[in-house]
Amino acid sequence: MPKLKTHKGAAKRFKKTAKGKVKRRHAFLRHILTSKRHKRKKKLGGAILVSDADTPKVKRMIPY
Repeated sequence: MPKLKTHKGAAKRFKKTAKGKVKRRHAFLRHILTSKRHKRKKKLGGAILVSDADTPKVKRMIPY
């Protein structure tokens, strides 16, 4: 069985936690920030886990 290649685009966007879950960052924090409330920007700044439906697909892209 050959080794699996890591999807480099996914590797830059997702990280695995110690328990094997997948962590990601929020979108909508790049530009046009003056029209967004401070509370919303604070919440967007933190990391979040990938949804259960998308986790298997992301784990296949970052196998190691």
